[in-house]
Amino acid sequence: MYLKKELRSVSEERFLLICSLGLKNPKTVFFVSLFLGVFGIDRFMICDTGMGMLKLLTGGVCGILTLADWFTIAKRTKNLNFNIVLTFL
Repeated sequence: MYLKKELRSVSEERFLLICSLGLKNPKTVFFVSLFLGVFGIDRFMICDTGMGMLKLLTGGVCGILTLADWFTIAKRTKNLNFNIVLTFL
């Protein structure tokens, strides 16, 4: 609700800038996590390089972190997108 209200009040130039940010699609990141999550690719996609390296070097912490990411990566992606948009408002 907050984001809708803020986007309605921005200028057209600012809106076009926000549209061109290249936000991540949560479904795409989820499927990458599903198939390549053991290698940490999903974490690299959402700019979480520390956890990406941990998953890469430990095989997803023996699969435990990979399994947890399957349930949380879409929400993390949405939060990342929300925070990116908020910085440009």
